[in-house]
Amino acid sequence: MPPVVVRQAAPDDLEVIVPLFDAYRQFYGQPSEPDRVRAFLQERLAQGDSVLLIAEADGQALGFTQLYPSFSSVSMAPIFILNDLFVVPEARRSGVARHLLEAAVGKAREAGAIRLSLSTAHTNTAAQALYASAGWERDAVFCVYQRTVHRPAPPM
Repeated sequence: MPPVVVRQAAPDDLEVIVPLFDAYRQFYGQPSEPDRVRAFLQERLAQGDSVLLIAEADGQALGFTQLYPSFSSVSMAPIFILNDLFVVPEARRSGVARHLLEAAVGKAREAGAIRLSLSTAHTNTAAQALYASAGWERDAVFCVYQRTVHRPAPPM
């Protein structure tokens, strides 16, 4: 495989990221909605409220990760939430995800964050193995709870 380069996405990368993000959502059982994906990502890039990193080799987009800045109240310090990570099926198990994780750690350090947090499906054992091998630690202290407060409108 050619060398993988990870860089921060810019608004000009929108059309490259849309199919990746749409495929990511489909992996998690969501319908294909490229127009909604485009609008969502365009807003993130325009507002700068997330950090989108894209992995490429030979000019081909192979994956992405998206980080959301937040804060730890207890530590009174910035943190990042690694909310999304996706690699195209044909590039899996080739180190692309590891490059994305390393770039995410670098971006968090650069921003002065004290930690990165992520969650994945209990069934996503391949991702769990990757995270463990890359030095991520599974939380054994805190339980994660969620409560839906509003469901998005169904696609048109």
